[in-house]
Amino acid sequence: MSWVTKTLSSTIGRKLIMALTGLFLILFLTGHVSGNLLLFKGDGGEAFNIYAKFMTTNPAVKLLSWLTYSSIFFHVIFSAWLSWTNKKSRPIGYGVSTPPSTTVSSRNMGILGTIILIFIVVHMQSFWAQMHWGDLPIVTYEGEQYKDLFSIVSFAFQNELMVIGYVVAMAFLAFHLSHGFASAFQTLGLNHAKYSPAIAVIGKIYCILVPILFASMPVYIYFTQS
Repeated sequence: MSWVTKTLSSTIGRKLIMALTGLFLILFLTGHVSGNLLLFKGDGGEAFNIYAKFMTTNPAVKLLSWLTYSSIFFHVIFSAWLSWTNKKSRPIGYGVSTPPSTTVSSRNMGILGTIILIFIVVHMQSFWAQMHWGDLPIVTYEGEQYKDLFSIVSFAFQNELMVIGYVVAMAFLAFHLSHGFASAFQTLGLNHAKYSPAIAVIGKIYCILVPILFASMPVYIYFTQS
């Protein structure tokens, strides 16, 4: 049995993959929210459309995109695998008491992850698939043509249900990150009396700030583009 097979078949190995893919997805979220902040620029979508074309045509970004898709796939698969293994090892379940060290987020990571996965599917169908294969309007900036993804985003977020759904999904993301951020560092053994408190603070700020930034975008578009 190779070391790869041994790693994938062990609980520690699965948790390690969960941690690594989780941290990579955190980096992805950081880059994604940074680029999407161009929606606030107020230039009719020019900067955002230029950014969208770069993100879908640059070879290096395409490679990172496939790494992101792979990370989502493995993160979901190993999360389900670990949940199933844990339930199988505890068929009767715990008593009525809950360990004091656990949090609401940690006890419901499976539910939170499932909701976020559904959101990702809907989000990609609404915007990512449209950018790649949809019949989008074409706009021209300085003699170069671009797909007008901004018009699709603006139209989508003029729907109250879309805006509410997006904001609620970001609330679930915040809870998911609140446990996942610290858990990933712990799994990787990156605990240190000097640095762990700082990592905990950064994690709390991150799990609040990033979802708020994402959630503010549809709200901003709804009130400025309607």
